[in-house]
Amino acid sequence: MFDLDRWQEIFQTLSKNKLRTLLSGFTIAFAILLFTLLFGIGNGLKHTFEKSFNDDANNAIFIRTGQTTKPYKGLQSGRKIQFKNDDYKFIVDEFGNKVQFLSARIYNNVQAIYKNEQNNYSLRAVHPDHQFLEKTIIDEGRYLNMFDLKNKSKVIVIGRLVKEDLFGGRIALGKSISLNGVTYKVIGTFSDEGGDNEERIIYMPITTAQSIYGNNDYIDQLNLTYNPTLNLEQAISFGNLILARFKEKHDIDPRDQAALRVSNMAEANKSVNQFMMVLNIIILFIGIGTLVAGIIGISNIMVYIVKERSKEIGIRKALGATPKSIVGMIMLESIFVTAVAGYVGLLIGVFTLKAIGDSLETYFIINPSVETYVVVGATIILIIAGTIAGYIPAKRAASIKPIVALNDE
Repeated sequence: MFDLDRWQEIFQTLSKNKLRTLLSGFTIAFAILLFTLLFGIGNGLKHTFEKSFNDDANNAIFIRTGQTTKPYKGLQSGRKIQFKNDDYKFIVDEFGNKVQFLSARIYNNVQAIYKNEQNNYSLRAVHPDHQFLEKTIIDEGRYLNMFDLKNKSKVIVIGRLVKEDLFGGRIALGKSISLNGVTYKVIGTFSDEGGDNEERIIYMPITTAQSIYGNNDYIDQLNLTYNPTLNLEQAISFGNLILARFKEKHDIDPRDQAALRVSNMAEANKSVNQFMMVLNIIILFIGIGTLVAGIIGISNIMVYIVKERSKEIGIRKALGATPKSIVGMIMLESIFVTAVAGYVGLLIGVFTLKAIGDSLETYFIINPSVETYVVVGATIILIIAGTIAGYIPAKRAASIKPIVALNDE
């Protein structure tokens, strides 16, 4: 039950001892402030890593070609490895049950013209699954489909910034664009969280590009996502198996590191997870150290406060106050000061992170923030610590006889 007299007495005691109250509150607020800033910066580093992998599927594998650096089976070094359509089919036949999405890529640069507007863009010729590999977000219309591939349709999907450059605020769907002198129909527009460069790209069916820009079955790159049921170790082994089988297929020395390159997101995710685990341990260690420092500070101050109030406690006992009421009063003061100061420290920390958030991007710290439950939990720990810190000396002081307390110097 709310005891108005008790709270009035507490506020009077706090107002009469402003320096003591300020020191107690500062210790707690500073501990929570440091805790908030520390975890906020740690989360900012996490967001940086998350953003760096935000453009592609987290379970993607990219297979790129290069030149051989070692002779093998009578073949000279310096041989350029060229992927073809049968390499795409090879993945389907050999690893179908372990592959989620699969697409080849052909790269090109094109000059796009629409009426009086023109610009140069990157062209990617792909399979329909590429939408999920690249996390392409369709804003209008649709993405490429198997019908487009089968019929070698002259259709394209353009990025958000391509649309802005060529069409401004006008509708792009159904319009025709000239790419290097060949006319294509816009069937969709997309956005991409990878940034502006990814939104200045034009996609077309890979069969169309092979027919128009080379009249061959060459492809530049193979991209796939592994089955999400695979754990990181299994996914890494799967990537190594793909590399080994492709080296066999193209007669490449198993020791040759340049002829084929496999970039496996599982390896990157494993490295990031290890880094984040170490970072979390460091943050947790420093955070606990900060809280311990705050707890020690509260304990020392509470011991001093109770000792300073020995005569007051003696007078209260002489007037009939019970040990229970004395302990309760001191503990309530401790809890109140800790809770208010902790909340103030939390507010200052959150506002500080918001104020300096943009400037920290220079140091690769993006959107530094802290989960509310983390700081609330830390504040509760300090409140409990403050309660214990106030209880122990208060219990001791309340057990002293009034005459002893009154004579205390």
